Amino acid sequence: MRYFDYLTPEQENDIFHYRPTEFSNRDDKELLAYAVGAALYMPATRPAIAENIMNRKIKGLVSLVIDLEDAVADNQVHLAEQNLRETLDKLQTYLDSGRLYPPSLPLIFVRVRSVQQFEKLLRLLEGRLNLLTGFAFPKFTAESGEAYFRMLEAHNQEAGPEEPILYGMPILETPDVIYRESRLSALLGIRQLLLRYRPYVLNVRIGATDFSSIFGLRRNPDMTIYDIGVIRDCVTDIINIFGREESRFVISGPVWEYFRSDRVLKPQLRMTPFQEMMGKDGLRLRMSYLDGSVDGLLREVSYDKENGIVGKTIIHPSHLQPVQSLYVVTHEEYIDAISIIENSHGDFGVMKSRYENKMNEIKPHMNWSRRILNRSKIFGVLHEKHNFTSLLAEPERTGALV
Repeated sequence: MRYFDYLTPEQENDIFHYRPTEFSNRDDKELLAYAVGAALYMPATRPAIAENIMNRKIKGLVSLVIDLEDAVADNQVHLAEQNLRETLDKLQTYLDSGRLYPPSLPLIFVRVRSVQQFEKLLRLLEGRLNLLTGFAFPKFTAESGEAYFRMLEAHNQEAGPEEPILYGMPILETPDVIYRESRLSALLGIRQLLLRYRPYVLNVRIGATDFSSIFGLRRNPDMTIYDIGVIRDCVTDIINIFGREESRFVISGPVWEYFRSDRVLKPQLRMTPFQEMMGKDGLRLRMSYLDGSVDGLLREVSYDKENGIVGKTIIHPSHLQPVQSLYVVTHEEYIDAISIIENSHGDFGVMKSRYENKMNEIKPHMNWSRRILNRSKIFGVLHEKHNFTSLLAEPERTGALV
């Protein structure tokens, strides 16, 4: 699997200074933590998941979460579990018959409902777990998390050396995390647990929808999650606890719920990047994003990145390419990062950037540089003349999003 593999070789050569790296669920954990990226959620009751993967129906699909929790009604749980097993059986059949090639298989995760269901699925999916990259653990607490990761560790230790490691992705979304009086204790308890099971923790996910529900809140499409004070404060503390460089976890941002809505406030998606790359077609593409509320999504992802968050829960396929395009490293970022690392041997403390628009301080900017290079391996680096809109410029994408 590789990001933007739908581009032609000519498009890739034109757009990328450094092309995205190929990866699979057998690659190094640090690489996979970034590769999760924009993860598309699908209800486990959906009947054609395997066919959609085989036919590459969803352009840009790289990571997929098959949801057994909130997207499945209580009286459909058994049906969803059986459909999940059938989906994985179909994928294995397609792989065995050559109708699906291993490099085209996305990173697949399963979001479970409970510890009990997770234990059941480890048995139910036996023989097909090699198709998965891991599981998402909802309503995660230090107490429930102990059981999840103890079973996950036991499975990985018992699996043969030819089997890929299964990872866990805890979702922070419970009242003890959002309530001010219990937040620090809850987060520190979760952090201590995750450090114990670190080899199996792929990333930490933020469930802002559940947080908002506790207060009866829901952001409108003109706002980002950072505009809701009580959620912003909690996200800030999650980053503070889990984003520290000495014991850092990759943190994934909350879902953007809108794919069409009426606008109240003035849009903040600038015309210039679209017009410079595509002219009138770019302006039409920008307008389609405004109509689909994708401008709010792009703004929120930009805030995510500035706060050290890489990854997003996606609930509509039209969101995949816009989010992924923003994760690509710009040429300026890459050149700065390379320059800082190459000059970190004691001869320089500060130096002017090669773009001649900023000062790069070697020690203070070293951790930032390493994160940029990690992101560049997965999402690539743009040529100097390109911006994120270059990855949205295919003719079929200039129409309205649906």
